[in-house]
Amino acid sequence: MSFDIEIELAPAGLAGSEETQVFSGDARPPLADIVAELREVRARWRDATQRPREVVGRELPSREVLAEVVAELRGALFPMRLGPPDLRQENEDWYVGQTLDAALNRLLGQVRLELGYHARQEHVHDIDLDARALRLVRDFGAALPGIRALLDSDVFAAYHGDPAARSVDEVLVCYPGIHAVISHRIAHRLHVLGAPLVARIVSEIAHGETGIDIHPGARIGPGFFIDHGTGVVIGETAEIGANVRLYQAVTLGAKRFEVDENGHLAKGGARHPRIEDDVVIYAGATLLGRIVIGHGSTIGGNVWLTHSVAPGSRINQASTRDESGLEHGAR
Repeated sequence: MSFDIEIELAPAGLAGSEETQVFSGDARPPLADIVAELREVRARWRDATQRPREVVGRELPSREVLAEVVAELRGALFPMRLGPPDLRQENEDWYVGQTLDAALNRLLGQVRLELGYHARQEHVHDIDLDARALRLVRDFGAALPGIRALLDSDVFAAYHGDPAARSVDEVLVCYPGIHAVISHRIAHRLHVLGAPLVARIVSEIAHGETGIDIHPGARIGPGFFIDHGTGVVIGETAEIGANVRLYQAVTLGAKRFEVDENGHLAKGGARHPRIEDDVVIYAGATLLGRIVIGHGSTIGGNVWLTHSVAPGSRINQASTRDESGLEHGAR
C-alpha cells in the first residue's frame, strides 16, 4: 500500500543551483514507499508488544521537556550560580517561585503521561491518574529543600576532596560529577515517589551530558563526590553511605543475573555493592555483586573485587591476586 506525499522544495535563493533533492524526479525507492514500509514495521512491533491499535497521542514522557525541567530545577536549587546570568539577589525568591511554578507544572504533565502509560500496560482503569500525578509532584516539590541540603554536602565534599578546587562556586559551576549528582538527587526522589520512567529519563540525560551513569534507584548518602567522573557506573540496587569518594571509570555493578523459567533475566533483587561510610574507590576499580565494602576502606585503582572487605581495609591489585588473602575480610 502506498500513498502520495508532497515534497516541499527549498525556496528559490536558499538552495544552490547544483543541489539535488534526495527524493525528486524518479528517485528509487520513492519516499512514499519508505514511509509505507516503516508503517508496516511499526505495525508488526505494536502487534508483537500488544499495543493498542487505536490512534492515540504520544503516551510516553518527553526527553526534551524533562531536560528543560531539570535545567529549571537546577536554577531554582542554585539560583545565583545555575540560574540566569542577569539574576540579582534581591529578585532571587521571585525567580525561584516563578521557575518552580513552571518546572513543576511541566513535570506534572510528564508524570501524568507515565502513570497513564503504566495504567494501560497493566490494564488498570479505575484510578484517578490526575490526582495521583498531582500528589506525586506536590510531594516532590516539598522534598526540594532537603535535596538542596544534600547537594550542599556534596558540593563541600567535592571542594574538600579535590586539591585543585579553588572554591565551592567553581565546583558547582564546573564539575561534571556535581551535575550528575544534582540530577541523581532529583531522579532518585522521583523514583522513590513512583515515577521510575521519568526518573530514568532524567538520569540518562545526565549520563549523556557527563558520561556518568547512575541508576535512579541507587541510594546515596550525603557528602558524595565523583572526581573527574567519566565512565562511572552505579547500578540500581547499589547503596552508598556518607562521605564516599569515587574516581573515574569506577563500576558498582552486578556479578551475575538470575533468570526466569523462560530464560529471561529476572527483574529486581539486590545485586549491587553496598559501600559503607568514608570509603574511597580509585580510578578503574570494578566492584561486582552484593558485596559489602566496610567503612573507612580504600579500594585501589583497577582492582577487580567480588568479595566483601572488612572495615578499614586497603585493597590493591597485588592483594586481589591472592584469593586467600581476601577470605579473612569476607563477610
